Amino acid sequence: MSAAVNGLQVTLITIEVNLQKGVMFHFTGLGDKAVREGCHRIAAAMQNNGYRFPVAEITINMAPADLPKEGSAFDLPLSIGILTANGSITTDKLDSYLLAGELGLDGTLQPIKGALPMAIEARKQHFKGMILPKQNAREAAVVNDLEVYGLENLHQVIQFLTDEDVFEPTFVDTRKEFYEHQYQFELDFADVRGQQNVKRALEVAAAGGHNLIMIGPPGSGKSMMAKRLPSILPPLSLAESLETTQIHSVAGKLGTNVSLIAQRPFRAPHHTISEVALVGGGASPKPGEISLAHNGVLFCDELPEFSKTTLEVLRQPLEDRRITISRAKYSIEYPCSFMFVASMNPCPCGYYGDKTHHCHCTPGQIQHYMGKISGPLMDRIDIQCEITPVPFKEISSATQGEPSAVIRERVIKARQIQEQRYKAVKGIHCNAQMSEQMIRQYATPDDAGIEMLRMAMERLHLSARAYNRILKVARTIADLAGEENILPAHLAEAIGYRNLDRGDWADRGSY
Repeated sequence: MSAAVNGLQVTLITIEVNLQKGVMFHFTGLGDKAVREGCHRIAAAMQNNGYRFPVAEITINMAPADLPKEGSAFDLPLSIGILTANGSITTDKLDSYLLAGELGLDGTLQPIKGALPMAIEARKQHFKGMILPKQNAREAAVVNDLEVYGLENLHQVIQFLTDEDVFEPTFVDTRKEFYEHQYQFELDFADVRGQQNVKRALEVAAAGGHNLIMIGPPGSGKSMMAKRLPSILPPLSLAESLETTQIHSVAGKLGTNVSLIAQRPFRAPHHTISEVALVGGGASPKPGEISLAHNGVLFCDELPEFSKTTLEVLRQPLEDRRITISRAKYSIEYPCSFMFVASMNPCPCGYYGDKTHHCHCTPGQIQHYMGKISGPLMDRIDIQCEITPVPFKEISSATQGEPSAVIRERVIKARQIQEQRYKAVKGIHCNAQMSEQMIRQYATPDDAGIEMLRMAMERLHLSARAYNRILKVARTIADLAGEENILPAHLAEAIGYRNLDRGDWADRGSY
């Protein structure tokens, strides 16, 4: 018994081996090239471990035969199937254990992708245990009530199946290991000098799960602060961690001997990334960057440098928080609930509005540069924050900024308020996910607030699409302040986060 992983769906695979007189090798079951090439690795591994590859007509079927199967993880169960059919080994354990592993030519077991989803399916199907490469053992051992044996080579697998030797299953204290690594961050906001307004914007974004864009000249600290955002986000729950780990396992992105991802992922793809690499898919379907950022942050530095068609594919995932990839041969779905954070220069030369540098760009060039980001995409960004370079006096200051741990406590309290507010609504956990109806129910300001909004829309030339975004952000600011109702002060701050919606943005001489 083995398993095939398609997307995050796992299908049990029964490997059948038949031997009869002859010298042919028949392979059925829609295995890809890596699966079919496995017979050469298996033959070498068996020979180098003291077993002869049978000289016979060998027919192997991988059922269900109509399901495409890919990858080298079938090497181990195929080799055990051949050895058992040939009578080289005798065992009664094959019905109780799920097998997966790639074989080296000397019989060593190499790590595989998707060990965690396989282990979850093995427990669901009531298998006693799972046998797989040692490097994947801790990853699979987070699944309770399943014996996971991480073995080093084919010889050890045979010894285990034939009871020639006794091996101990891998044990992982899931909760202890998960909670120990939750707050170990390399980067901290204490290292950031000045930029109080930007730190505040990032705190509001983290508290409400809002998408955010930072705009400012080169060297003003956009990337530095974005990389510190995960340190103030609420910690992952165990369920979120398990889901995130499965995605990284399927993509082959988990490190050696890693059990669970305990911190929210931070993905920062280069602007040359293709559409397929961003959303997932390909000839061999894999999760894209947006799914690898699930429950975490997707950071796009220098946003206008990304291909416009690549950016446009983000629109639907940002709204639905799931991505469905349909091709001629397959259709798979991956989760992609992430915070979208972007940064950009204000103009092609980067110094528009910077008092320390002269900008050489014309208003037309600035408009063209900003036009690389479409209105519908900008519509999905709640907070637009402008950054100015930090003065030398603040850079040279020995005083540290507010540490991430203090900011994170405020963020967690605000998120707890939101969890309580939306507990009756499935799939809604933070203010950024509110629907139009929920905005009217939970984020309606008083008459003074409505009048303030009207004046802001008219005087600052704010677009109509900014209205709901302002109310969502204002609701988060009120939650951070512990207020039940949205006050004019909360609205005023939220309006200040809509700079790029202003009709006169490219005509201003400075910030």
